Amino acid sequence: MANRNLLRQYDLSADELQRELEIIFDQPDLGKGVEDWLPPAEQEFETNKIVKGRVINIVGDDVLVDVGYKSEGIIPLNEWYDEGQDKVVPPQPGDEILVLLDAVEDESGAIVLSYRKAKRQAEWEAVIAKHREGDVVSGQVTRKIKGGLLVNIGVNVFLPASQVDIRRPPDIADYIGKTIECKILKIDEARRNIVVSRRKLLEDLRETAKKNLLSEIEVGQVRKGIVKNIAEFGAFVDLGGIDGLLHITDMDWGRVSDPREKVHIDQQLEVYILHVDKDKEKIALSLKHKTPSPWTNVADKYPVSSRHTGEVVNVMSYGAFVKLEPGLEGLVHISEMSWTKRINHPNELVAIGDKIEVQVLNINKDKQEISLGMKQVQPNPWDKVAEKYPPGTIVEGVVRNLTNYGAFVEIEEGIDGLLHVSDMSWVRKVVHPSEVVNKGDRVRCVVLNVDQDRKRIALGLKQMANDPWEGDIPGRYHPGQIVKGKVTKLTNFGVFVELEPGLEGLLHISELADHKVDSPEEVVKVGDEVEVKVLRVDTADRKIGLSRKRLTQGPDEEVEDTTPGAAGAPAREKRELRGGTGAGSGQLFQMPSTGGAEEKK
Repeated sequence: MANRNLLRQYDLSADELQRELEIIFDQPDLGKGVEDWLPPAEQEFETNKIVKGRVINIVGDDVLVDVGYKSEGIIPLNEWYDEGQDKVVPPQPGDEILVLLDAVEDESGAIVLSYRKAKRQAEWEAVIAKHREGDVVSGQVTRKIKGGLLVNIGVNVFLPASQVDIRRPPDIADYIGKTIECKILKIDEARRNIVVSRRKLLEDLRETAKKNLLSEIEVGQVRKGIVKNIAEFGAFVDLGGIDGLLHITDMDWGRVSDPREKVHIDQQLEVYILHVDKDKEKIALSLKHKTPSPWTNVADKYPVSSRHTGEVVNVMSYGAFVKLEPGLEGLVHISEMSWTKRINHPNELVAIGDKIEVQVLNINKDKQEISLGMKQVQPNPWDKVAEKYPPGTIVEGVVRNLTNYGAFVEIEEGIDGLLHVSDMSWVRKVVHPSEVVNKGDRVRCVVLNVDQDRKRIALGLKQMANDPWEGDIPGRYHPGQIVKGKVTKLTNFGVFVELEPGLEGLLHISELADHKVDSPEEVVKVGDEVEVKVLRVDTADRKIGLSRKRLTQGPDEEVEDTTPGAAGAPAREKRELRGGTGAGSGQLFQMPSTGGAEEKK
């Protein structure tokens, strides 16, 4: 290569120089003057300046470049790495390129050049010359870095993660490889940094679109939108400037459990404008209102008492919801599921997905409610109870439940009769039904009465046998008879004595002893065996009056039974006899004014 300083030192003429060069390089004159072999005189060699150069050769991983300086520069081949092609694209010998002069001479005296820095500086200067803060630029997202993305708009610029979209996306790496538009937020020429925002651009565009939309939108319109977000209560749809709410109840006339059953993110929809609040910038949307409501002609299609087949879509503690058609559901209340079965929860009879037959009971079009019944499509067993179980019928059943007043006996599935405590025994006073029967016992009873309207059947147990008070007891017990018994209960008015199993008589406190007795405990106690005299047998009131103190009286002293109507009773003045020897069907004793206990049989 020619040395310009050397040429000046020898101060040769142009012709002489040409001849010397031809001799040295053994080349003929190709019509080039010396100026063609020398670099332009105006090219200056200053650090951090861009100069022109020519690729001489590629040796290994180095590229030799002549910039017209006294020595060639060496540039690493990897500076020709192309990010778009993801590989090194080497230059060709003879290519003219721009390089940056990093240093005129390094420690070895060689010139230090950089193709990459020159390229970046040229790109930077081109971008700065073309754009200012606030300009909209377009570029491809190249890669993800800490805090955001790099976007190539001619140079790599920084897009913070918070500025990628109006709503921050789950993964900003999804944008890599995409071409996007952004707005320049800041240019730092000293550091050669540019910060851009896609969010700012979208917000500006959205604000303009929102103003246009609010000026045009009206209730009843059908508009296109894109689903941007989904919540439990519905979905937000971008109408082009404003997000409208598509509530879950407005997605379908039928039941929707999850909005994702009907819509998904980025789905394009046509929605009906249900309500617009321009002051609060709120818009309610609907999908179902694009089609007629199934409630429009519900009364004509499903008249009361008509029967239909539906699908159970939900089961609650109070009943089951049955779908008659898409968007039309009715409720079968738990009380309308069976004529006879006692149901604790509807799931005992139905489950979601079951196909069942129902009857329409009532329609409330204003509240959009339909009452349905399951039992109405089945025969009502109570319609034939009176015919099937007339009074006097002997039935057998299982004691299903006990209450304080009696026992419920199931005589067939779902048909119960009440066995009242008063109808359990002729001779015993039954305080609680458990004294006679237990839950689960199988018993035989007689039907006493049937109230079909109130769905009640009265049963009797004691009626299965003859009434002993009609002949047996009066025949075996008569006034003046001395009998033995066991004390079963003490009261403030006397003592109950069991004469035989199930048959008791009352020994009044005044008949315990010849002397005045303040309390029965002074004379007897529960469990004592006592000998008593029968004073009176009252078949009407089913009572036997007893006396202990009259055991020593002779026959002449005995008091006759003067009950009206008694066989052979003398017609004489009646006098009150305590302990049950009084007249007719009156009380066996006079209740003390302060006492609250009732006489027991």
